[in-house]
Amino acid sequence: MNVKLRNPDRVVQVSGPKDVRSLLAELAIVPEAVLVIRDATLLTRDEALSDEDELEVRPVLSGGSDHDGVEHRGAAAAEATS
Repeated sequence: MNVKLRNPDRVVQVSGPKDVRSLLAELAIVPEAVLVIRDATLLTRDEALSDEDELEVRPVLSGGSDHDGVEHRGAAAAEATS
C-alpha cells in the first residue's frame, strides 16, 4: 500500500494486509498523534487495510485562537489589569 506521510511530506510503501494499529506500529508512529485517511474517510485503529490501499497519515493539530482573533480573558484576569 502507498502511505502518504505529512511533516515531513513523503510516501512510503508498506505491505499488507494489516490493520491501522499494526501499520502505525511498523512506522513507529504514536496512534493518538495522527489521523489515518483512506478515500476521504477517517479510519479507526482496527480498520483492515490491503495492499491496494492509498492512505494518508496526518498529524493531529490543536490550539489556535478564537475566530475573531481577539484574546479573551476571564473576569479575574480583567480585574487584575484594571
